[in-house]
Amino acid sequence: MNLSQKSIENVDYMIEKIKEKLKVLNFGAIKPSHFDEEMYEELKEIYELVMKKNSFSPNEMQAIAEELGNLRKNK
Repeated sequence: MNLSQKSIENVDYMIEKIKEKLKVLNFGAIKPSHFDEEMYEELKEIYELVMKKNSFSPNEMQAIAEELGNLRKNK
């Protein structure tokens, strides 16, 4: 997967991988459709951070969830 290119497919991929890595049930409320290419770079930074770490403290998981929430599209 070439994440250097902004695309909806890459957004979907990154969101799903973040959710898999964090293994948190309440992340079900975060769907790829909530994000668009406008916030791609910020989302990619979160993705890269999550992929680098093997485990997360509850505080880190909360911070990641908050950041993802901040990146959601305004409806």
